[in-house]
Amino acid sequence: MADLEVQVQAQAGVAVEDGPAIELEALGRNYGERPALAGVSLKLAYGETLVVFGPNGAGKTTLLRILATLLRAHVGVAKVFDESLPAQAWKVRGRVGFLGHEPLLYRELTARENLRYHARLHGVGPERVEELLEAVAMSDRAGEPVCGLSRGMAQRVAIARATLHAPELLLLDEPYANLDPAAIRLIEPLIGASAGRTRVLTSHDPMRDLAEADLVLGLRDGRVQLLGDAAEIGSEDVAGLYR
Repeated sequence: MADLEVQVQAQAGVAVEDGPAIELEALGRNYGERPALAGVSLKLAYGETLVVFGPNGAGKTTLLRILATLLRAHVGVAKVFDESLPAQAWKVRGRVGFLGHEPLLYRELTARENLRYHARLHGVGPERVEELLEAVAMSDRAGEPVCGLSRGMAQRVAIARATLHAPELLLLDEPYANLDPAAIRLIEPLIGASAGRTRVLTSHDPMRDLAEADLVLGLRDGRVQLLGDAAEIGSEDVAGLYR
């Protein structure tokens, strides 16, 4: 798989760049009069992992959707790969893989049809589809409509979709939801720390995800409560976000 990942990146013209992969400055987004995010500032280097903790409604998903170019910030600066969002979003989208709470799959299409559709969008060959179906142990169920799959199986197909084009940045919204331990081991080479990509993931599980973090962001009511090097933040610090 690693060789094919390199080939896909080379075809996409991926280059090593200086500066941070993500740069946020006083980022804010409102829903009506309610601030979903307010005053978020940070820098994340290439190849590093940012883990975002916080209770439901803290602004974690809003942050990911802004970085994925699916939402516009109302105030502040957001840059991905030194491209300003949303003005230069078109330069960023092909370099990002987004895994949200919803699998973003066509329910009436089969798993294989969904992945082939996305492969065509990204200019990726069908052999990549079959490789990923095997990687997530879905080859035997690939001919079934997504609507007939369990949530865990649909999540595995969604992970294959998000990594299909070998993105440089992975945006992962609670990626281990609905997955049993065996499935988590399967998808680890695709989206885990060993994948070697810049990652932003949201989590409620500090015991697992602090170990993979380089930078930790803790949100509550859209505002920054924790921000720092993972080596300096413990599980008790994260637990305080939920009290």
